Amino acid sequence: MIREVIRFQDSDNVFVFDENGGQMPRYQGKYQAVRAKILARAPKKAKFYHGTWSDPLGIFTKGEVPRKEW
Repeated sequence: MIREVIRFQDSDNVFVFDENGGQMPRYQGKYQAVRAKILARAPKKAKFYHGTWSDPLGIFTKGEVPRKEW
């Protein structure tokens, strides 16, 4: 089940995680290609975020956004 969805603003890549923190590759990819599939299958309790990479440290930050603004 989809638990957390992160859209990275700089690359428009989307990463999706399940309830155990594992990645869900079938939902990952470019935002426009996966958006509809994720929104159709994500439960109401799923969390949506916008993320930003802090290169060269390889650290990212994420901020929660409402599902409809994701």
